[in-house]
Parts: sequence; structure tokens; C-alpha cells
Amino acid sequence: MSTPKITYGLIAKNSSHSFSKSYFTQKFKELNFENCQYRNFDLDDISTFKALINADKTIKGLNVTIPYKQEIIPYLDGLSKEAQQIGAVNTIKIENGKLIGYNTDVYGFEQSLKTLFKNTNQKALILGWGGASKAVKFVLTKLGFDITIVSRNPTNNEFLSYKQLTKTLIEQTKLIVNCTPLGTFPNVDNCPDIPYQYLNKNHVLFDLIYNPPVTKFLQYGNDCGAKIKNGADMLKLQAEKSWEIWNA
Repeated sequence: MSTPKITYGLIAKNSSHSFSKSYFTQKFKELNFENCQYRNFDLDDISTFKALINADKTIKGLNVTIPYKQEIIPYLDGLSKEAQQIGAVNTIKIENGKLIGYNTDVYGFEQSLKTLFKNTNQKALILGWGGASKAVKFVLTKLGFDITIVSRNPTNNEFLSYKQLTKTLIEQTKLIVNCTPLGTFPNVDNCPDIPYQYLNKNHVLFDLIYNPPVTKFLQYGNDCGAKIKNGADMLKLQAEKSWEIWNA
């Protein structure tokens, strides 16, 4: 009799270029966990999430990515303290029929950022305002950065539009974090519309995208002498934190 499968997976809208499946499939192979599998669950609409959970009782843990990190919350039974404060979830643990949401983007981003900064009392720009941006803001606030959020559709005085990014503001800003999907494979010619000509060697550009390894956003920064980092380390760190939560 074969061992029942334990299923982990990713809730997404288009997971064809997913990091998580390849990462965890390799992890299970290395650990010789033949009873574990990782699947991509593409949902056209988040309203089908409960039906998925009810239909597959082998699911014990899930990751969540664009565009469902916020939309998933009403379907959960509870949230960790951090996920509640952030307002976004990228990890779900299923135990005794209860679905609890966590945010491991916070851990992944903070640990990855620590390799770049000694003094965090700096100005930072966050580009985009989706679920990942909220985790980034949480970390930067905790570390003491002076944060400005840039959005295509600024809804209040907290946000700036891309047209409001002046030479002075860019030159005074140490860290720029791209939290938008602009530049993700296969749309590699896209990038956030910021005045790259004002970047210099004093800037740090961090892109949450990992594929391609050097996005157009990062390439422009590199061409101006800025320090650059992609999202690969962050993804590995948050994936390991997810695994820790699922097995706690």
C-alpha cells in the first residue's frame, strides 16, 4: 500500500514560472520525502479557493502569490500577529481543519536587506502597493527608514505618483525597492517609470523579481553605478520560513 501524499502548493493566477514548485520539489528529493508533493493551484478567481481546500484533504500548507496575498484573508480562520499588522498573507498552515495565514515575505526581505545596509536611517522609495509592498513597508518601518510609496494610482497623501519623482527626491533617496511585477519574464522590457538618469553610486536598487536575474530596473541602476540585488535570496529565505511554519 502506497504512503498517502502530503500536499503543499502555491495559490496563484499564473504560476507557470513559479519558483516555489521547483524549489520544494528539489527539497523533497534531497530529503527523500517521497510522500510529499508540491503543486501549483492556478485560480481564475479567489472565490474558488474554499472548493479547492474542501476537495483535497491532503493539503497541509500553501504559499500565496500575486494577486491573492490580500484577497485570501477573508477565507482564512486566523492570522499571525505579523500578517494581521501587514494586511497580506503569503503562507497558510492547515491544521485540524483550520487555515492560519502568515507572512514570511517579512523575514525573507529583512534578512536579504541586512546584507546591504549598516545604517538604515535612510530615505527609501517603495514602488507599487500590492501585497508584497506591505511586507516591505513593515520591514523598512521597523528598521527606521523614512519611506515614500509610489503608485500608479495614488489614493491619498501617503502616496506619490511616478510623475512626482523629482531629481531632488531621487538623489536624496538611498534605497529604491521595486515591488511591482514590471520586468518579470517574459515581459523583460518593462520597468517602473522612474527618472533613472538621477541614480548614482550612492543608491541601492532592490527588485523583488528574480526572473530574469537582472531586470531592466536593476540594469539601469547598475549602469549608473548603484548597488543592485534581486529577489532570489528573499524567495529562498521566505520559502524556508514557510517550511518551518508548516512543520512547527
